[in-house]
Amino acid sequence: MKKVWQECIECHSIYDADVIKYKCDCGGLLEVHIDLRSLDNISWDKFRSRKLNVWRYFELLPFEDSNNIISLDEGGTPLYKCEKLGKWMGAKDVYIKYEGMNPTGSFKDRGMCIGITKALKLRVKGVVCASTGNTAASLAAYSARAGIPCIVIVPKQIVAIGKLFQAMLYGAKVVRLDGTFDEALSLVWKVVEEVGAYLLNSINPWRLEGQKTVAFEIIDQLGKVPGYVALPVGNCGNIAAAWKGFKEMETVGLTDGTPSMVGIQAEGASPFVDLVREGYDTLRPVEMPNTIASAIRIGRPVNWKKALLAVKESDGLVAKVSDAEIIEAQRMLASLEGIGVEPAAAASVAGTKKLIDSGEIDANETIVCICTGNMLKDPNPELIKGLELLDVAPNLELIRDIFTSLIKQ
Repeated sequence: MKKVWQECIECHSIYDADVIKYKCDCGGLLEVHIDLRSLDNISWDKFRSRKLNVWRYFELLPFEDSNNIISLDEGGTPLYKCEKLGKWMGAKDVYIKYEGMNPTGSFKDRGMCIGITKALKLRVKGVVCASTGNTAASLAAYSARAGIPCIVIVPKQIVAIGKLFQAMLYGAKVVRLDGTFDEALSLVWKVVEEVGAYLLNSINPWRLEGQKTVAFEIIDQLGKVPGYVALPVGNCGNIAAAWKGFKEMETVGLTDGTPSMVGIQAEGASPFVDLVREGYDTLRPVEMPNTIASAIRIGRPVNWKKALLAVKESDGLVAKVSDAEIIEAQRMLASLEGIGVEPAAAASVAGTKKLIDSGEIDANETIVCICTGNMLKDPNPELIKGLELLDVAPNLELIRDIFTSLIKQ
């Protein structure tokens, strides 16, 4: 029988797996634990006999059986070797883990399949989240799959239209707040227990149990542990989840090392990077975060303590990048490699390049940049400024001349 429990990362108080809590009584963040050392018959051969998706690694997921799981075949996303992009970045061995190929177009699906499966097992009345867009889209899809009522609350001014459309189409009740994401999450947090809803933001530790599988897949696909794994950082849950996954692989004896974790934020929303770089004792929130990368436009990340542990324990790095650097990385990834990502997803590439240029990342090591969302998520008109369009009349000679000039280039 698989032993699963929840434990505070600060005071280490333990709670039963079926107790609905989002924080410890001491105020610390909770983490889901599996008694990994008691598991037997764990091997790559066993995993690889199954389909490549989140559930391939079932023994390392916090459920005793696979009955009534909720899945849209999430995970199994491509790992692309990118030689041309690597040359532009100044590195020899660069890979992109493209999470935009998940069912709703972002990495959130990894966590939501676990979160919604847990919600069903807990027999909750409904699910809710605050979101900058991707969480709302994912929760709406998975709650529809499970047949659970869903409410999402989003900041009115910043949610990309593609993400808003997804949440609405999947049937969620969408509430737009005239405020920030941080205000939305604070309000939701205060009412969920009162109304009997289940909160599925990344403060919910079960969400991160699905997101940790990106680490399993990177090792599975790459065949080794990379030197660095870079991620965009918003609410700070994903970098913590990936680090948890790499540690668990080492604990069960499937790897003999772990990568350095690299967290990247946008300059207008960089409280976590400032915390690490400046050596602050606690997070200093950004009250009005501002960046074109809407998915990481978060000024008060709730999982910062988990992320800080991930960076410290992995001997990791952080950096912040400008909107201009994000857009440049987004365009280079698309035009050099044919991989289209949303701005927040490109932050991992932009920040890694910056750290290579500064000499803080060893350019000879294997580097994996996790790109968290699909380009179609955020069709922002600002992103196509400066890109050339040719408007012409239906004239054969004109078309021939254009084609000839382009081919000769």
